[in-house]
Amino acid sequence: MSSIGVSREVLRRVLNIGIKELCEQMLKRKKRRWWVRSWILRRNNLGASARLFKELELEDPSSYANILRMSVPKFKELLELVTPLIQKKDTKFRQAIPSKTKLEITLRYLATGDSYKSLAYLFRVPHNSISVFVPEVLSSIYEVLQQFIKVPDRIAEWKQIQKSFECKWNFPDCCGALDGKHIRIQRPPNSTSLFYNYKGTYSIVLFAMVDAEYCFRYIDVGCDGRSNDSTIYNNSTLKIALERNLLNWPIGGLCVADDAFCLTSYMLKPYSHRGLSVEEQIFNYRLSRARRVAENAFGILASRFRIFSRPIPLDVGTVEILVKVSCGLHNWLRITSSQTYMTPGSVDEEDLMTGVINPGEWRQDPNTMSPLQRLYASNNYKQEGNDVREWFTQEFTTTLAVPWQMKSIGHECTESD
Repeated sequence: MSSIGVSREVLRRVLNIGIKELCEQMLKRKKRRWWVRSWILRRNNLGASARLFKELELEDPSSYANILRMSVPKFKELLELVTPLIQKKDTKFRQAIPSKTKLEITLRYLATGDSYKSLAYLFRVPHNSISVFVPEVLSSIYEVLQQFIKVPDRIAEWKQIQKSFECKWNFPDCCGALDGKHIRIQRPPNSTSLFYNYKGTYSIVLFAMVDAEYCFRYIDVGCDGRSNDSTIYNNSTLKIALERNLLNWPIGGLCVADDAFCLTSYMLKPYSHRGLSVEEQIFNYRLSRARRVAENAFGILASRFRIFSRPIPLDVGTVEILVKVSCGLHNWLRITSSQTYMTPGSVDEEDLMTGVINPGEWRQDPNTMSPLQRLYASNNYKQEGNDVREWFTQEFTTTLAVPWQMKSIGHECTESD
């Protein structure tokens, strides 16, 4: 008998034995105690979506807005947008989870960062089902709200942003403030030190340009936590677009940033040397007023969506979508319901009479997003960038001066001033 014949015979015997054992195991297998746990079957009557949320909607709308981070009308508006993307069909075995419940669970997850098991007990939905549909719902929300994070591509839009910066923050020609924050995550498998940051945690980075109304106009999500803000900017699509003039950037338009960035004709940063003159101190103060909008935008995001107050236990790809969705929700709520979204005291407020800055509520949270590591202050710049900064330095003490700036830098005005 050939070797091939032996191999076939041996294989046939092994398969016969395997089939017999499999049949015996199937006969001995215990019947499942339940297909779905009985307390989950009572979801439509006793789950949070059926009871608690309806009570809050009718009796306490402010608590409803607190539990989902949006009002009843805004939730219904968002539900209408995403339902065609997330609603599944019922089968003869079971009913599909309603799109309303799926959206409530996802928003509650963003609002609190609770574990899937905690949400399972609250909504009476299996935690393994939650782990499957949350990424799907996040992707659907981002799809319908992506237009609210659109980078302006017309000069008229940039001009409107410049006007807002000039009126609200007394910094003309400014098109945005740049900053970045660490988004803490659980250590990805086999990541070694890739996402390990200077704070001793694992993170990805959210880098953004923010307008004068605390809205994110450009976001870059996903860089590993080892990077600093200058490195992230140099590798971003924003730098490429600005240098190649792909955004219809207005003539004379500029961004404000911290000291880690390189000074250019369209990127202004503060003076960093010692022994600053009064004029240079005034420039730094005026620059910080404009740049503070980025810090406050990140602060609002972290205080609204408490998922950012702890390491996010999801894979990196899902965390990236989660961050984009949070920015989209922030912009959408800020633009469409600004009066209810931002309450008094939620951002830094400056007393122009005394020069005192009252910190926003988000600064009281020690678990807020961490700033990026600034390894060095870049002193390399083109002369044209220095010329632009010098021009603003002179103008801020003459034609563009504001009455309170001397007091804000700790200098009392005198008759000679």
